[in-house]
Amino acid sequence: MARTPSNMLPLGTKAPFFKLPDTNGNTLVTLKSAKGKNGTVIMFICNHCPFVIHVNKELVAIANTYHKKGIGFIAISSNDAINYPQDGPENMKLHAKNEQYPFPYLYDESQEVAKAYDAACTPDIYVFDKDLKLVYRGQLDDSRPGNGKPVTGNDLRHALDCLLENKENTTVQKPSIGCNIKWKS
Repeated sequence: MARTPSNMLPLGTKAPFFKLPDTNGNTLVTLKSAKGKNGTVIMFICNHCPFVIHVNKELVAIANTYHKKGIGFIAISSNDAINYPQDGPENMKLHAKNEQYPFPYLYDESQEVAKAYDAACTPDIYVFDKDLKLVYRGQLDDSRPGNGKPVTGNDLRHALDCLLENKENTTVQKPSIGCNIKWKS
């Protein structure tokens, strides 16, 4: 499995706009319609990546906890579904149901949204404040498939707690590591 790091979009970057189909409900979702009152987490994920599979339960737990605190969660898959059909919209819908995703799971067929966010891997996680300015990007925690460290979500939880408490996050933000986004040729 490839080990691709995230690109670490500069802090303070304004969240790029998008309008994408939600494979959960067959509706179009925009950044504005899905953002949270107090902040927004945007995650680039996919169905088959071992790194995403490794953290899925924790992503769901964090979303369920922090959604109650006014944080919106949005998952986006930008993988090429022609060469990776397991990541196509129908399979995304089944995957979201099986994993009990409490957030929209959007399909970025053109890959323009991934490019706008400078996303590189799955999972690639971004946290934006209520004004949609980037305050965190990087890993969920130090756990990776096979490294023996427990999946805790500590890095993302800390970033969200800092955001909600209006405190500066002075912790070093480490890049996420995962499978590269499967770009179209």
